[in-house]
Amino acid sequence: MDRNVIICRSILENPAVTQRDLSKELSVSLGTVNNLIKECIEKKYIEIGNANDLYELLPAGQALLNDNKVDGAVIIAAGFGSRFVPLTFETPKGLLEVFGERMIERQIRQLHEAGIRDITIVVGYLKEKFEYLIDKYQVKLLYNPEYSQKNTLTTIYHARELLRGRNMYVLSSDNWMRHNMYHAYEGGAWYSASYMEGETSEWCLDYNKKGRILNVSVGGQDKWVMYGPVFFSKLFSEQFLTVLENYYNLPGTEQFYWENVYMEMLSGEAAKRLPHIPEAKQDIDLFINRRPADEVYEFENLEELRRFDLKYQHHSDNEAMELVSTVFKVPESEITEIRCLKSGMTNKSFLFKIKDRHYICRIPGAGTELLINRQQEKAVYDALSGLDITEKVIYFNGETGYKIAEFYEGTHNANPSSREEMERCMAVIRRLHKSGLTVDHSFDIRERIDFYEKLCKAHGGIPFDDYSAVRKQMTELLDQLDKLNHKKVLSHIDTVVDNFLMMPDGNVRLIDWEYSGMCDPLIDISMSAIYSYYNEEEADDLIRIYLEREPSEEERFTVYAYIALGGFLWSLWAVYKAALGDEFGEYTIIMYRYAKNYYKKCFIIAK
Repeated sequence: MDRNVIICRSILENPAVTQRDLSKELSVSLGTVNNLIKECIEKKYIEIGNANDLYELLPAGQALLNDNKVDGAVIIAAGFGSRFVPLTFETPKGLLEVFGERMIERQIRQLHEAGIRDITIVVGYLKEKFEYLIDKYQVKLLYNPEYSQKNTLTTIYHARELLRGRNMYVLSSDNWMRHNMYHAYEGGAWYSASYMEGETSEWCLDYNKKGRILNVSVGGQDKWVMYGPVFFSKLFSEQFLTVLENYYNLPGTEQFYWENVYMEMLSGEAAKRLPHIPEAKQDIDLFINRRPADEVYEFENLEELRRFDLKYQHHSDNEAMELVSTVFKVPESEITEIRCLKSGMTNKSFLFKIKDRHYICRIPGAGTELLINRQQEKAVYDALSGLDITEKVIYFNGETGYKIAEFYEGTHNANPSSREEMERCMAVIRRLHKSGLTVDHSFDIRERIDFYEKLCKAHGGIPFDDYSAVRKQMTELLDQLDKLNHKKVLSHIDTVVDNFLMMPDGNVRLIDWEYSGMCDPLIDISMSAIYSYYNEEEADDLIRIYLEREPSEEERFTVYAYIALGGFLWSLWAVYKAALGDEFGEYTIIMYRYAKNYYKKCFIIAK
C-alpha cells in the first residue's frame, strides 16, 4: 500500500492533521510517520506552511492523489439472508433498518459524503425492492441471474466489467459502519479487518510488517479477521479478475465466495488449478485495513441484530413475528432460536422457540393463493383433528394460509429406500383412507391439469415438442379412470416422503395437507411413488405394501394411470413455476417422463 497517498489524502482532508492522527490512521508508530512525512516533503508532495505550521498539499501530491482516485462502488445485495428469517421473507437483508435507517442507504449516504456517486447495486432476491434507490440516490442496478444457486464468486463475475480498470469499493449491503470510512482516494487494495479475541470461526488474516496479507485461514484464535468493506485497486483487479473468471468456469466452485479465489491465490492452490493462467501464479497485493473495535458490524443473524437495535426485540414490523407474538400472547423478545427451515416448493417456513418448546410457522409463497385453496386446507385439518395422524396445529388462518404447528424433536423424514419405513407410512395412508372422514371438496386431477395448462400457456407456453400428443394420451387415461368410477375417500395427494415424520416413539405423522381432498385413494400410492423417483419394480412393491396383497390388474392400471397423470400434472406445475422465476432442475423432465412411460405401461395392462 502506498502510504504516501494516505499522508497526502489526510492533509487534503485536514491540513491541521497531526502525526498522532496519521499514526492512528496508518496503524504505524510515530517514528514511522515522521519518516513518511520527510519522504513526502522530499518528493515535493507536501510542505509545511508558514501559518501555524500547517501542512500544505503541493501539485505533485495532488497528482499522486489523482492517480489513486476512487472511481465508484459495487454493493453486493443479491442474497437471501436465511439467518434473518422471517424478516427477509419480506425484505432483503440490506434493506433492514438499524436505528431507523436502512443499512444500504447508510452506506450510499456515506459514499456520497466521500464524493463517490458512481454506485451499482448487484441485486437478485426480491430485486424489485431496490428499484426505488435509482430515483432516491441515482444508483444503478445490476441483476445476478444466478443468485439463488451460487455464491459471491458469481456476483463478482457478473460485476467484473464494472471493476476492470477502475478503483472501486466492493461492499456488502448488510454491513453497518458507525463512522464513515470511505474516502475519495485510496492508496492500494485493502480488506477491512476487526480484531476477534478468543476462538473465532471468521476468516483470519496473517500479514507482514507493511500490512500485506500473506495468508487467509477459516477459524483461529485472537486474530484480525476479514470484516466489512473491501477496496479493489486497478492493479488488484487486473490480476484478480482474470483468475476469478477462470474459477467461474471450474466445476465445484459454485458455492465459492470471491474470497475463496483470493485465498487459493495466496496458498498456491490457484496455480495448481489453473496452471495455464500466468496471473494465478503471481503474488497478489491486498492489504489489511485494521479498524477500531465497534466500528464495523456484520450482523450474523437476527439475534445479533436484536441485541444491537432493541427495536427488533419489541416491534420488528414483520407480519410473521407479530402473528407469533399475538398467538402466544408474548412480546417479540420472547420469540427465540429463530432459524430458516428448508423452503418447500410452495411455502416458506421458520422454526422458533417460545419458553421451552419449538414451533414452526409456515408462510405461503408468493402467488400460492392462486394455486391452493387455504379454506379447503383448513377444512381438512379440522376434519382430521380427532384422528391423531398429522402435526398438532396451534393456529391456522384460512384466509392468509399462515399456519403455526408444533415442532417434533428427534424426528426424521421417511426414507424411500427403507421398506420398513415405507410400510409404516403406508399404514398411516390406509388408516386415513379407512377413516370415513369426508370434506366438501375433491381433488380433481382433470381440472388441475386444465388449470395448470392454462397458466403455462398464459406465461410463455409449454416447452415440450410432443406436448399435444402426450396431452391426448393423458385425456385418454382420464376418460378410462372416469369409467372405473372408484369410490372417493379423503386422500392426502402430496405423499412425498418429506411429509412423513418418523417419530422417536415409532409413530408417524403426515403433514402438509395443501392439496388434500376427496379422491380415488390409489392416487396417494402413485404420488408417493413418483415423488420418490421409484422405478416400476419399486412402484409395484409399494402397491403391495399398501394393499397388503398382490394387486388386481385394475388396481395396478389405476396406480400406473395416476403415476402418468401425476407426472404430467407436476411437470406443468414446474413449467409454470419456472416462468415465475423458480427453477427445479431436472424435476420437470423426470415428471414428464413418468407421464410418457407409464402411459405405455397402462396401455400394456389394458391389452
